[in-house]
Amino acid sequence: MSSKQILMIVGDFGEDYEIMVPFQALQAVGHDVHAVCPEKDGGETVKTAIHDFRGDQTYLEERGHDFELTHGFDGVNPTDYDALVVPGGRAPEYLRGYDAVLDAVRHFFDAEKPVATLCHGPQILAAAGVLDGYEMTSYPAVRPEVEAAGCTWVDEVTTDGDLVTAQAWPDHPEWLAQFLDLLGTQIEHGSVATAAGD
Repeated sequence: MSSKQILMIVGDFGEDYEIMVPFQALQAVGHDVHAVCPEKDGGETVKTAIHDFRGDQTYLEERGHDFELTHGFDGVNPTDYDALVVPGGRAPEYLRGYDAVLDAVRHFFDAEKPVATLCHGPQILAAAGVLDGYEMTSYPAVRPEVEAAGCTWVDEVTTDGDLVTAQAWPDHPEWLAQFLDLLGTQIEHGSVATAAGD
């Protein structure tokens, strides 16, 4: 039995639930999650945004929490991690401008490690050029970007190979369940076990 080392790349005005919920849920079952942001150190914070769905043409955005980073981005070596989480929100539109972020994302795909992303997070994956041939989903407004990057877009939580995707935080239960399956996580009396051979 062993926990996984999971990297989470976040930034200012990432979606609150899409950062907070997986960060806490993955730790709750025994995994070690390192939350990092370019140009920030461990102990510093990013501001989150809450995206709510109230029947309008798009989401309503409100100020969320201050989320504390666990590590500095500059000290991250992607080879040290077993999996990657890329939350959505507003942050991906500018995080995709950092070459180091794109290089980190490419490592997880090249090494065939589990990757979980949702909402606007796939904007980073599209910029990294790793989506060609995948079946996946995203926030519907991001569909043109991911399709232009070579994927087939579907309207549901989807796992294709080592990539699990969802449209937004209401998908958390199914999205996290599919990601835990990719990680080989088995929950037994509050502890984590990994599938045979891990």
